[in-house]
Amino acid sequence: MIDQRGEPAAPDLAHVGRPLVPAPNAEPDAAGSRIPQSGERLLIVDCHVLFADLLRFSLETFGMTVLPVVTSGDDALDAVDHHLPSLVLLEIDLPTTSGLSVGKSILERHPQAKVVALSDAGDPRTAREAIEMGFHGYLTKDMPVGQLMTALGAVLDGQVVIPRALAGPASGGKWPEDRHMHLIVDQLTAREREVLAMLVEGASSQEIARRLFVSLHTVRSHVQSVLTKLQVHSRLEAVAFAVQHEIIESLTA
Repeated sequence: MIDQRGEPAAPDLAHVGRPLVPAPNAEPDAAGSRIPQSGERLLIVDCHVLFADLLRFSLETFGMTVLPVVTSGDDALDAVDHHLPSLVLLEIDLPTTSGLSVGKSILERHPQAKVVALSDAGDPRTAREAIEMGFHGYLTKDMPVGQLMTALGAVLDGQVVIPRALAGPASGGKWPEDRHMHLIVDQLTAREREVLAMLVEGASSQEIARRLFVSLHTVRSHVQSVLTKLQVHSRLEAVAFAVQHEIIESLTA
């Protein structure tokens, strides 16, 4: 997905996470979600072997270390016990058991593991159930690989991600709007908050760089990270979003 400026478009994801401990080597002031590191092993659990093998190949192309694909819940538990992967991509609709129950067992046996549900179709009820059980995300199989990598990086950085279209329904309508905004704002680092506040003031990239004593490249990186986390596509949209939801006031409170 490329926006009109020729840069990666902001992922259509809502980061609705609980506060988690950042994964090793995560840089708290880095721009955007990092690419998963080669030392972080990923396990794919999916009974659709062709899809799983293609996904494994795609993720390895991005430099991830992907363990051999497993196709059942029992094999998934054995693989996690043996390999201790950093992250598990778990198909919800396994043939002989529920992916949700398998994920719950993995989390009970290995609380440090991050488990992300993978589904053919976005089901708000299932997404909500997965998040309430402690899953670190709920993603659909039609997601572009680049966007998937961004989502996985966010998960490894301690966020919980689901498709933006499911964020409201998955919450069951019980999260008020200000709580949703609070979750979004909490994703921003202290430096990104400074940058957003300056954008609202109308500061240019050059002025932001001067005031923060950083390079223009660093400013552009921070701005792109802000756009991604706020799920908007331009500086103007970020400013409008911040003003509409009174984010700047919450940042300075």
